[in-house]
Amino acid sequence: MPGQSRRRAAPIYVELPIRAELERVWELTQDPAQHQRWDARFSRIEYVDGAAEPVRFRYWLGWSRGPALTGTGVTTAQRERADGSRVSALRFASDSGWSPLQEGAGYWRYLVGGGGVTFITGYDYRTWRWPGGGWCDRWVVRPWVGWLTAWSFDRLRLWAERGVAPERALVHGLAEVAARVGAAAASGAVLGDGGLLGVPGSLVALLVLLLSLFVPPSPVTPAARRCRRRARRDSVGRAAARPPRLLNSLELP
Repeated sequence: MPGQSRRRAAPIYVELPIRAELERVWELTQDPAQHQRWDARFSRIEYVDGAAEPVRFRYWLGWSRGPALTGTGVTTAQRERADGSRVSALRFASDSGWSPLQEGAGYWRYLVGGGGVTFITGYDYRTWRWPGGGWCDRWVVRPWVGWLTAWSFDRLRLWAERGVAPERALVHGLAEVAARVGAAAASGAVLGDGGLLGVPGSLVALLVLLLSLFVPPSPVTPAARRCRRRARRDSVGRAAARPPRLLNSLELP
């Protein structure tokens, strides 16, 4: 993938088992109208030249009436593989110098077994070239993008497994965040300062909020923690983390 010889951080890797039929997962990920609903990394995705392989597309991240990061990409897929799995690959390039993901490449793997599909992605990209751009990517952008990818994968899982629409899953997630923040604020008000603990309420609230991070999320709330973020060290894991040869057939758009 691009920049591997000079990268300062590892490529992003996310893996998640989904107990659903392969065709269902394929539909929700390969149809751009469905893809843009669960993947929080995009606001909109549109095919440019129809569905002919390789498919060219445009993507947006932002509000419909406001500033947005845009770019172009090209993707292709293999639906029939000897082991029953499927794979798709893409290359993309941003239209704007403001995007932290200037250009890159990645893949999706669909491994069948265990009563469902193990959905895997791996991708890397070139970030800003200006001084400090690499540092900002390594410590801020890349961790955030990796987390957002994993969170989106679990939102996809809820849709495929439980029928929880992505929009509803987002509401669940926001409600759970609000509940945790509210509980922390209430604890600070009751226990802090003149309360039982006699310490600043803000400190109590912060401590309760940090402790709430260890509380498991609701079964209908997307959570990045449900995803594996590093490839397994066995032969299967190493193979899954290796970019497919299909990627070599694509040129940067």
